[in-house]
Amino acid sequence: MSTMREIFFVGIVAVSHLMTQAALGQALAPIDIISKDFGDVSPGQQSWFIAAYSLTVGTFILISGRLGDILGHARVFTFGYAWLGVWSCFCGFAVYPKRQIFFDVCRALQGIGPALLMPNGLALFGRAYPPGIKKNIVFSIFGALAPAGFVIGATFGSFFAQILWWPWAFWSYGITAWALGVFALMVIPRALKDKPTNPPGFDFTGSFLGVAGLVLVNIAWNNGPLYGWGTPHVYFTLIIGLLCLIAFGWVESRAAFPIVPLHTMTSTVAYVLALVGVGWGSFGIWVFYSVRFLELIRHATPLSVAAQYAPAVLCGLIAAGMTGFLLTHTPVSFVMMCSMIAFCLGIVIAATQPAQQTYWAQMFVSIVVMPFGMDMSFPAATVILSNHMPREHQGLAASLVNTVVNYSISIALGIAGTVEVNVLKSKAHEGDLLFGIRSAWYTAIGLSLAGVILGALFFARTMIKEGWKIMDH
Repeated sequence: MSTMREIFFVGIVAVSHLMTQAALGQALAPIDIISKDFGDVSPGQQSWFIAAYSLTVGTFILISGRLGDILGHARVFTFGYAWLGVWSCFCGFAVYPKRQIFFDVCRALQGIGPALLMPNGLALFGRAYPPGIKKNIVFSIFGALAPAGFVIGATFGSFFAQILWWPWAFWSYGITAWALGVFALMVIPRALKDKPTNPPGFDFTGSFLGVAGLVLVNIAWNNGPLYGWGTPHVYFTLIIGLLCLIAFGWVESRAAFPIVPLHTMTSTVAYVLALVGVGWGSFGIWVFYSVRFLELIRHATPLSVAAQYAPAVLCGLIAAGMTGFLLTHTPVSFVMMCSMIAFCLGIVIAATQPAQQTYWAQMFVSIVVMPFGMDMSFPAATVILSNHMPREHQGLAASLVNTVVNYSISIALGIAGTVEVNVLKSKAHEGDLLFGIRSAWYTAIGLSLAGVILGALFFARTMIKEGWKIMDH
């Protein structure tokens, strides 16, 4: 590749991560304005605006990675942009039937686009660059764009919702996704577009059971706050989902081409995925309820909220650079433990702030700290999984981490919603609203504290077994 084409190639792949997080922010910041067009929408129903999207992003990532192995990563990557554009536009059209459930379904289908983009984008990087400094740089760029994506999405979503009309946020986003898809066709090198000569088989039964199980369990967790856990359709959905996951495990242990080879799931891999799950689950609660706090308690406008999150862009870049340094000068388990501490610290700072206080005292500090948890945990977990998996399953490491990151956000929002609904006495009184938000934050503190304890134990265990072992660089 020429230098200019390489810049465009890295940009078109890395911006897929920005687009993924932008879709999260575009519905979260103006969530109350969007809700007004769907009638009386409860806080539990509002959480589905975010949870539905995160659910499908996390659920379909593993399958899309295997589809890329079979059909070609460039083909699936480009199709991901096209799919994202179509369903983003449908999210905007949900304003016409005025049905919240239709919007939720469109958001869920929108999430399949990033699920197609991210693992195949990472695979394109993996094929284009051999191990070395340049490969580390492009992966750092990919990770560093996540906070910027959320802020950009929140800013444009808020601008259209406040100044014009909120559907235009989704329509303009969809048009952008289509333009990026066309651009991807032009800049991805021809050598990376070739269809694999000996593609692996596809496990249709395992794929169906895995997706069905994850979707049903997630629906049950997020519907629990809305209808109550004693409602038959809620607990039956949970039971059926768990049975599907059990069947998925049985099928995968016997499949010729399993989606998730169970023999790769060592105790270390499972432990790290649990760390990622509690850390990013607490982050999902923090970001959702921090926006609710700023808008409902401090009465900030959506555009003002987006501006308040702007420091996360710079902090994300600093965190990505710092993570690259730490990964080559300290043990990976130490970086993982530090990321869990950052998650916990950021949430504690947010949860203990009074209702009315200057932004710079605690909310600003919390927003500054949280990107370090995000941009330290993802690469550290990917490196650990890569080191503990066979060579033929290296691509599975990033896919597993992506799956757990997005799925844990969705599940954690369901847990926090259950807590909020059960402590919220009357949504008409501001004091009750604040108590419900704080209760959700306390749930996030519990998850993040579990992450700190598990991270410290993991670091201690690796120190006992390996000592102060540093990656080659």
